[in-house]
Amino acid sequence: MKRPRFARRALLAALCLIPVFALTAWQFIPAGRDSLTTVTVTRGDIESSVTAIGTLQPRRYVDVGAQASGQIHKINVEVGDQVKEGQLLVEIDPSTQQARLDAGRYSIENLQAQLQEQRALNELARQKSQRQQNLAAGGATREEDVQTARAELKATQARIDMFQAQIRQAQASLRSDQAELGYTRIYAPMSGTVVALDAREGQTLNAQQRTPLILRIAKLSPMTVWAEVSEADIGQVKPGMQAYFTTLSGGSRRWSSTVRQILPVPPKPLDESNQGGGSPTSSSKNGGGRVVLYTVLLDVDNPDGALMAEMTTQVFFVAERAQNVLTAPISALNYGKQADHRLVQVVAENGTVQDREVRTGVSDRLRVQILDGLEEGDHLLISPNTGTGG
Repeated sequence: MKRPRFARRALLAALCLIPVFALTAWQFIPAGRDSLTTVTVTRGDIESSVTAIGTLQPRRYVDVGAQASGQIHKINVEVGDQVKEGQLLVEIDPSTQQARLDAGRYSIENLQAQLQEQRALNELARQKSQRQQNLAAGGATREEDVQTARAELKATQARIDMFQAQIRQAQASLRSDQAELGYTRIYAPMSGTVVALDAREGQTLNAQQRTPLILRIAKLSPMTVWAEVSEADIGQVKPGMQAYFTTLSGGSRRWSSTVRQILPVPPKPLDESNQGGGSPTSSSKNGGGRVVLYTVLLDVDNPDGALMAEMTTQVFFVAERAQNVLTAPISALNYGKQADHRLVQVVAENGTVQDREVRTGVSDRLRVQILDGLEEGDHLLISPNTGTGG
């Protein structure tokens, strides 16, 4: 009876020691890779870029105004119409200009009649002066009469010169009146699309103090992106730099371009009140901070008309680009001894961790190019105290 009782006690002791051995084995056997938080080295495209928000505007446009005062009789176009250079756009009541032109013509006719009269008097004075000279040669007249006849001849010639000058002056005024009459018919100065119309038929225009704007014609291809780049990033943007942008309505479509110009003291596009204002575009932030934004211009063709004025764009100025290269998340990299060197922890299949130094290249906000030290498919450990580079 004692022997079976001893066997039962030995079995019970063995069962109690099993958890102890299991815990000891778990501590000394390396954990598998699946139990660690890792990321994978993959191959793909990467680019370093500066981002900005921009607005689309026509590259070329013209504001059509009125140089003549009067009531608008007819507007021959509407917003969205395509117009050709020289096409009649607006007709203004020409009554006042026509009356002024007629008065100028009558004034010239009057002056020409007076000129003819003076020429006749001049001819009479010339004959009288000649007769007095002939009489004076024979001693049959006084010297005083000779001088009087000569003075009358000069006076009539002077009046002829005066009327000729008045006629030339009236003719110049007539040409001005003819131009004023021509201003009552407004023609398109260039081909394009009517994008704005600020007047109505029956409206009275006053061109004496300032030129009233009637409409705007713009060429919708090419378009210009007015991108606002922050003061912190403007040093990375250069003329000729590659860039692309997207629009809210364009989905995933990208439009490629290059930087045409960087405005050192940028006016806002199509804002007449601010053009040449002498200060960069700025805005206030948090009530007291001042954010300075510089305007960068990019041109892009618009053959299908998908780009429209005032559209908002997100612009990417590409500083560096690499295609089909090894990349790794920045979150898996620690700072190294040099700017282009980083430290990583590579996790093997059995869960062992190896420290390794890698050389990096182009980076964006999330990933970085791996030039040396890793292979595609390597697993990198992400630990709570991992630093981020870039």
